[in-house]
Amino acid sequence: MSELVGKLKSRSAEMGGKRRKMKTEKSLWWMYLPAVLFVTVFIVYPFLDGVRISFTDWNGFSQTMNFVGLEQYQRMFSDPTTWTVIRNTLLYGIGSTLLQNALGLGYALLLNNSIKFRTVTRTIVYLPVIISPLIMGYIFYLFFAFQNGALNDALIFFGFDPINALGNANINPYIIVLVNTYQFVGIAMIIYLAGLQGISKDFYEAADIDGASSFQKFKRITLPMLAPSITINVVINIIGGLKLFDVIVALTGGGPGNASQSSSTFMYDLYFSRQDAGYAATQGVLIAFIILILSLLALWYFKRKEIEA
Repeated sequence: MSELVGKLKSRSAEMGGKRRKMKTEKSLWWMYLPAVLFVTVFIVYPFLDGVRISFTDWNGFSQTMNFVGLEQYQRMFSDPTTWTVIRNTLLYGIGSTLLQNALGLGYALLLNNSIKFRTVTRTIVYLPVIISPLIMGYIFYLFFAFQNGALNDALIFFGFDPINALGNANINPYIIVLVNTYQFVGIAMIIYLAGLQGISKDFYEAADIDGASSFQKFKRITLPMLAPSITINVVINIIGGLKLFDVIVALTGGGPGNASQSSSTFMYDLYFSRQDAGYAATQGVLIAFIILILSLLALWYFKRKEIEA
């Protein structure tokens, strides 16, 4: 009889535990609700509304809009400016990603060691991050400006001819990449520093016993253990670079012509300057899919590397 009572109590306790667990899981779903509502209101709804507008000829201000079907998409893919914008957008996204990760990892490896002024150097590298991108763009505009720019003043002082770097369509996209990299390399550095400090010294001590070189330790220990940090940095940098806006507005305004336009600045120009909201929405749908595809590809690729590591 006592054995039966014990089994019943045990069963009752087990059922009670399951009910409490289910109740806890249900309560957690309510905690997700604010985030779901935020994403729906500020991301999902505007995107879907933008898709709807891309099928119209709305000018952005009138109370009426006419449905034109795929006319805006046909216009987009037959517009030579679209391909210039896509090329620049990919350059800003991929170029900034490569440079920020290479420099950020280099800074992190250097500043992870016990060197003089390590804290001060970390602060100096990270400091540009807290400056508005628009302000950073104007600062570098004063450096690269053709008239009275610091770069040309230096060239003239040393007997060279001044250069119109921001007015040269073959140069200014790369200047934008460098400025964006300079400003946000500190974020990559901090993420890599966090990853490096999470690697146990036991691995390096074992490698030293085996006679491994510094390069072998970097290749076999540091890089594989930094795989999660690399994934985070690459995805963040790609998204940030592909939607670059402020620095371009400050440095070149998208010019000369449309030579340095990104998708973001081109959409802004179409909507506010040309009052062509339907076409601007079409360009927005295109860049949204480009960001989505490249981000998912990067996430998939580097997540595989994490598993292999």
